Amino acid sequence: MRIIEPSVELLWITPDAAKQVEMATRTCYKSEDSYDPEKTAAFLDKIVNQYHHESVVEHGVASFRIICDRGITHEIVRHRIASYSQESTRYVNYCKDKHGAGDLQFIYPLGMTEVMRAFAEHAYTVEQGLYNDAIQLGFTPQMARDFLPNGVKTEIVMTTNFRSWLNFIKLRTAKGAHPKMQVVAKMVQSILCKEVPEIFGQPQSS
Repeated sequence: MRIIEPSVELLWITPDAAKQVEMATRTCYKSEDSYDPEKTAAFLDKIVNQYHHESVVEHGVASFRIICDRGITHEIVRHRIASYSQESTRYVNYCKDKHGAGDLQFIYPLGMTEVMRAFAEHAYTVEQGLYNDAIQLGFTPQMARDFLPNGVKTEIVMTTNFRSWLNFIKLRTAKGAHPKMQVVAKMVQSILCKEVPEIFGQPQSS
């Protein structure tokens, strides 16, 4: 049984994304000849934040590989304007050598005391044992996954446009969002701020 931390990896993003969005927007006004890379940030700020023409940022797209627990992916996939490819507990047999040889990965809940942490470790150890025993008894992976908790690690690739990423960040970094969801969303936000500050804002200093 292994405990891991959630992580986010940028897989692909629209090349020269800010320019792509600006030039698509300028098509509406036939003002492509006014393009000035030094003024892109101001132009997009006016279009999106003053005029509220948010649809134009849909011309930018980003794909992320997100490693988190299955409970959090249930929240992620509620964002409908996106494409998803998720690690399947139906088909992946975690007892096979290439999938950990029965050594499953879990992600702890946040905000635990030491007593809670000890309980969580015990619970995950028991659940791993139940899964491994089920496979040994002849349960198929899609049957044995019924014994896996929401805390088991999974991977999901999420691809969507910048407008949807802005919505994702707004909702999932809010105070009322699940604490583990906030961790994932803030990692996505940090990467997008570095990649396209003209749309997502300047990276926040740590």
